[in-house]
Amino acid sequence: MTGDTATTGGAVPAPWAPPDLSGTVALVTGASRGVGRGVATALGQAGATVWVTGRSARGGTTTEGLPGTVDDTADEVTAAGGKGIAARCDHTDDAQVEALFQRIGAESGRLDLLVNNAWAGYERSHDVRFDAPFWQQPRWRWDLFAGSLRGQFVASQLAAPLMMAASSGLIVNISFTDGDVYLGQTPYDITKAASDRMVVGLAYDGRKQGIVAVALHPGFVRTERVEAAWEQLGSGPAQVVHSPQYVGRAVAHLWTDPELTDLSGRRLAVGDLAARYGFTDVDGRQPPAFKLEGRMTLATRMERLNRVTASRGPT
Repeated sequence: MTGDTATTGGAVPAPWAPPDLSGTVALVTGASRGVGRGVATALGQAGATVWVTGRSARGGTTTEGLPGTVDDTADEVTAAGGKGIAARCDHTDDAQVEALFQRIGAESGRLDLLVNNAWAGYERSHDVRFDAPFWQQPRWRWDLFAGSLRGQFVASQLAAPLMMAASSGLIVNISFTDGDVYLGQTPYDITKAASDRMVVGLAYDGRKQGIVAVALHPGFVRTERVEAAWEQLGSGPAQVVHSPQYVGRAVAHLWTDPELTDLSGRRLAVGDLAARYGFTDVDGRQPPAFKLEGRMTLATRMERLNRVTASRGPT
């Protein structure tokens, strides 16, 4: 479950000994805020060069008026110890995406790591209930989901030649499923399952080219929007909540895993990877993998969060 703008909840950052990613070139899509921003800054802390994409750029309008731009994130990557490169890009526009990868090839000469995080599926959430039954779901919401899924595929297509040149690369689809548990909204459930399934095909096709593909599942991510609603969400989420940077730490450790190829095509939970590699979140905790327990679906949790934040006003 992901939100919008990264926050550490006021916690003093806990020490992290990141793997050495100096010389690594990464692309994180949808990184103006939220999980993408956290992933990009964690990779920067590990010393990577990180291309940061999104539709929100400094001096222009931002998605739904939310704070955060690709320029802000790129600056944070550089301040953390890496090299951040901001590139405004709408990942539903093939021409913009093609131009992006041409630029990466020309300026960086390679691409080692692609994190497909761009996701427009929570936009306009106040227009129609997020957990409405399928006959009440607006078709524009399906289109937002489908466009985001297609964006993952197109970015992966264009990343592959840059990775094949070095016979090495990692594609990470940010997604979420919990086994066969229904997520509570038909198009949402279909899209997330399809994102997971996509990496099976990417892994199969890329196996002889050195390309690894995985689906990475965050848990309940404490973004500024969640922060604004924290008191009304109750104590339950506090047990599994984590920062956006926790996801980035998982990606950094994945890339340096000597047994990475054994994980290709699999669904991986951030909490499980924390246990595997021994890293913690920014507050020193190690939240476990997020599971959908109880009768409340993920879509209903999202709808309640939307209503709470709407009642609090802009974040």
